[in-house]
Amino acid sequence: MKTLTLLGSTGSIGTQTLDIVAQYPHQFKVLGLSAGANVELFARQVRQFEPEVAALADSSKLQDLTDALGDMKPKPVLLGGPEGVCQVAAWGSAQTVVTGIVGCAGLLPTLAAIRAGKDIALANKETLIAGGPVVLPLVAQHQVKLLPADSEHSAIFQCLQGVPPGGLRRILLTASGGAFRDWPVEKLPQVTVADALKHPNWSMGRKITVDSATLMNKGLEVIEAHYLFGLPYEQIQILIHPQSIIHSLVELQDTSVLAQLGWPDMRLPLLYALSWPERVITDWRPLNLVEAGNLTFKDPDHLKYPCMQLAYSAGQAGGLMPAVLNAANEEAVALFLAEEIGFLDIPRLIERVCQGYLDQNHLTPSLEEVLFADQWARTQTRQAARQGSPAQLFV
Repeated sequence: MKTLTLLGSTGSIGTQTLDIVAQYPHQFKVLGLSAGANVELFARQVRQFEPEVAALADSSKLQDLTDALGDMKPKPVLLGGPEGVCQVAAWGSAQTVVTGIVGCAGLLPTLAAIRAGKDIALANKETLIAGGPVVLPLVAQHQVKLLPADSEHSAIFQCLQGVPPGGLRRILLTASGGAFRDWPVEKLPQVTVADALKHPNWSMGRKITVDSATLMNKGLEVIEAHYLFGLPYEQIQILIHPQSIIHSLVELQDTSVLAQLGWPDMRLPLLYALSWPERVITDWRPLNLVEAGNLTFKDPDHLKYPCMQLAYSAGQAGGLMPAVLNAANEEAVALFLAEEIGFLDIPRLIERVCQGYLDQNHLTPSLEEVLFADQWARTQTRQAARQGSPAQLFV
């Protein structure tokens, strides 16, 4: 049995991870859980999975959680605030920590888990994007495993099993194209929040669904792939694949191309990250290629998806620039979801903030510098958005 801690248990990644644990109770045991502020769902999860420790990032709701678990025996240790989440991440004898917290908020708990010697099932891409220069040396120092748990990087990781060092030539990251893959560019100024949240293939949280609509999610995945697999950016390519059956491909030095295929189901990469190097027998619906039908591919439209090039540029700049990009994107997406800016203002805000940071970039940053750059970019994004109405921004 493998013991787990799950960070972000009430989100999309968290609930699907717990579905896996519930289906395979003889193979996985949850020792720690953390969530943001959803007390009702979190209390049900704590009762069902009986962890040793549980934490709410929103400490103001800790008493509500305590009340909701009033008759539970034995009751887990209950903690609150970001510090409590970090304590859960480093807790006890858990072998693997699943990082399902959305955004840069997942960085410090992930670092706490690495320092405690835990293997990481990485479902939080922002950890490497913002903190890659800090995270990777720490992984090497503590000799822990960093296993990708999102579909694209899991696909690459699976394809590379058995490939010798130096055998990888190119990575092909597939993208669904998001909500607007079939929209003409001319219609994008009229995009609403409801439009952006209509992902054609996946059911995900609001922030990642908007990232998919802008293709920033794929740009961020390019940066993550660079850190995970060591290829230069010019050897990592994005490919629009509307059916989301091929989850990514690798080209080897002899031009052989390997792909990992499956129905669009996040449980599969999560299960592989939890069970690696083993394969768990499942009763899930197997892929039927006849049913899947035609698999098509095209290059992404750079006019429709300017965020993609912003991510490449930030990755190539290196240092703190990916952290600035990520923070600016998180804030811009939050402003769009709050209907304070328009859809096309997302890349404009991000570009403005990144350009403002060019002269301050540190190529070998410390954790403190990463956190400072993150907060600087958030402040700058909010200030830039307040300078005018959405229709007047950056004309």
